[in-house]
Amino acid sequence: MSNFTIHETQNSVGARKAAMEKIETLYVSMPNVLGAMAESPAALNAYHGLASAMATTTFTPTERHVVWFTINLEHGCHYCMSAHTPHAIQENVPEDVITTARSGGQYSDAKLEALRKFTLAMVRERGWVAPEQIDAFLTAGFTRENVFEIIAAIAHKVMTNYTNHIVEPELDERFQPHKWSATEVKTAATE
Repeated sequence: MSNFTIHETQNSVGARKAAMEKIETLYVSMPNVLGAMAESPAALNAYHGLASAMATTTFTPTERHVVWFTINLEHGCHYCMSAHTPHAIQENVPEDVITTARSGGQYSDAKLEALRKFTLAMVRERGWVAPEQIDAFLTAGFTRENVFEIIAAIAHKVMTNYTNHIVEPELDERFQPHKWSATEVKTAATE
């Protein structure tokens, strides 16, 4: 396997350093997965734009995390499942929502479950969802705007999920208490 560098802001120069400094405006310190992505300042700048945009969606924090967790779970990104957990806690996402997301379960809240199902369909079907799936999503109380926000979230998460897959960065110490493994996933939730 190829070895990738986990770049550090203080040791970087030029476009890489500038891109990393922008990321540090979003995070306390550079997560390892983004330190790896910094190999390409263009990719890191794209990630920054998507991450910043995700904060402006019409989703509530809980809904936004349901979308992210669903994508991370489907892509099997242990790094992102672990890293999103403290972020969800900080944004006051209910504990049962986090536990359900990490276990791959179904939500008892009908609207959150509709969001999970539609996000999952979008990822699995690569956007080729049936009109009935869109209608069910809209009937659950979501909007056409939310459809495009899910597309943006998928683009956002693909960047870190795929970076994790090719680089396999070490999980940062601050995420260790929330370390996730696919063994937490309920087999019944794979629908």
